[in-house]
Amino acid sequence: MTDFHKVDLNLLRVFQVILEERSLTRAGQQLGLSQPAISYSLGRLRALFDDPLFIRTPDGMLPTSRAEQLATPLGNAIASIRETLRHLERFDPATSSREFRLSMSDVGEQTFLPRICEKLQQVAPLMRIAAERVSLSEIEEKLRLGQLDFAIGNMSALKPVTNSALLFHDEYACMTRKRPGLPARKLSQQRFMEFSHVAVASSDSSHVEIDESLRARGLYRRIALRVPHFTVIPQILQRTDWMVTLPRGVALVFNESEQFRIYPLPVELPHIASTVYWHSTFDNDDGNRWFRQLLVETLRPH
Repeated sequence: MTDFHKVDLNLLRVFQVILEERSLTRAGQQLGLSQPAISYSLGRLRALFDDPLFIRTPDGMLPTSRAEQLATPLGNAIASIRETLRHLERFDPATSSREFRLSMSDVGEQTFLPRICEKLQQVAPLMRIAAERVSLSEIEEKLRLGQLDFAIGNMSALKPVTNSALLFHDEYACMTRKRPGLPARKLSQQRFMEFSHVAVASSDSSHVEIDESLRARGLYRRIALRVPHFTVIPQILQRTDWMVTLPRGVALVFNESEQFRIYPLPVELPHIASTVYWHSTFDNDDGNRWFRQLLVETLRPH
């Protein structure tokens, strides 16, 4: 049995970062440790748990089954310690240099981050943001363990396992390059179906449900291109006659130069509920509470 009094708690943080990064080099960089120091710490961890913990492979340092068993309880312990220490600190946004980690889709970054950063510079100039792309299946765990502070998007699957605040509702629209022969204001369902379409399989779950909703109505689009994100959409549409279905707010951002035609979607789809999610573990954390209020005030329409 491991003697708790002989455990260096710093090693637990080393374990967590190696598990996240799957690389000793990147783990050392994140922790500010040299390569020999991080290797020495891993050696102590292996001796402590009597297990290799991580095996070097071409795909990185892969955890053993023992390491995977330790991941959740040690992660919870570190999150609990971090939460306790935060409660001991007086949070002052004007002087805090705390880093908040946000997960959102590429189009969320394009739509939300500029406004968040603008507001943050005004009221909390020393505070930092780290924007990450986290798969939907991992978000709840990372929020719970304190590895992520907030997720923003339309991810209804998170509502039963997190706390959330609605930012706004949006509707879907369709967009294509301006050119002669297009309808002036509205697009018929028949004309909509005649287009070749770009489909976006975003981590923001609502967008992958578009075709499911259309199929339920007996409608099948011809998909000319599938992409994993929205960022490239304007460049694609500029060079083709294709059409994309996307949130109306995103379409307006993409159409600042007014080179596209935006139509109401001629098919009724569920509205998009853009929401900010966080874990109940951090409900009473002063910094978390302040930052989520900033998100709501900045991103919610007035």
